[in-house]
Amino acid sequence: MHILLVEDEPAIADIVLHALRAEGFEASHCLTGRDALALARSQAFDLAVLDVGLPDIGGFALCRELRRGRDLPVIFLTAHNAEAERILGLEIGGDDYVTKPFSPRELVARVRVVLRRLHHEAPAAASGFAHDVEGKRITFRRQLLDLTRYEYGLLAALLQRPGAVLSRVQLMDRVWGNALDSGDRTVDTHIKTLRAKLREVAPDLDPIRTHRGLGYSLEMDPREADPRGATRE
Repeated sequence: MHILLVEDEPAIADIVLHALRAEGFEASHCLTGRDALALARSQAFDLAVLDVGLPDIGGFALCRELRRGRDLPVIFLTAHNAEAERILGLEIGGDDYVTKPFSPRELVARVRVVLRRLHHEAPAAASGFAHDVEGKRITFRRQLLDLTRYEYGLLAALLQRPGAVLSRVQLMDRVWGNALDSGDRTVDTHIKTLRAKLREVAPDLDPIRTHRGLGYSLEMDPREADPRGATRE
C-alpha cells in the first residue's frame, strides 16, 4: 500500500514516514499541496494523510483536488483544539482525523483501520455490477448501461464506496467539480434518471438508496433491500 503524506513540518513528517515504513507501507512525502498534486498526477496512492494547515493549499481543498476522478481515502491531521476543522473534515468526506500532537503508532493504526474497512467493502460493489474503469463502462446484471457522462460519474462514485452514504456536496465535488451551473437538485435529477435505467434492466431491484438529509448510497447487495433508515424515491 502506497501512502501519500502532506505535512509542512519536516520533523513531524520524518517521524510519520519512519512509522509507516516500519509497518511495511510505502510512503511518499510532500511539504506543500502543490507538490502533492504534481506527485499524484504521476503516481497512484492508496490513502492520503493531509495536514489541514498547509502553507499554500488548505488540506480540505487539497482533498477535493486529489479526489477528482478517483476515490482516495483521506485522514486529516488537525490542531488539538480545532473542533470545527475536525467536523468539517468529516462532513466533506474525510475517513478519519488525528489531532496534534499525536502518537505515530496511533496514526499508523488508523491508516490500517481505514484501509481494512475499504478493502472489506470493495468486493460488495461487484454484486450485480461490473465496472470497467479504463473504458468508463458499467454493466448491471451483465447488461451494459447506456449512461450519460454525469450518470456514469454518479454510479462510479457510489460503486467506489459501496454501503457508504455520500452527501450531495461530495457527489457534486466528485462528478461535477467546479461546474457553475450545477446545484443540489442536479444530483437528485440525475439519480432519478440513473434509477430509471437500472430498473429497465432489473425492474424488481432498486440498489440506490436515499438517506433523507444525508445523501445517497449503493446497496452492498441489491437483492437484499433493507428499508430501515432509507427511502425509495
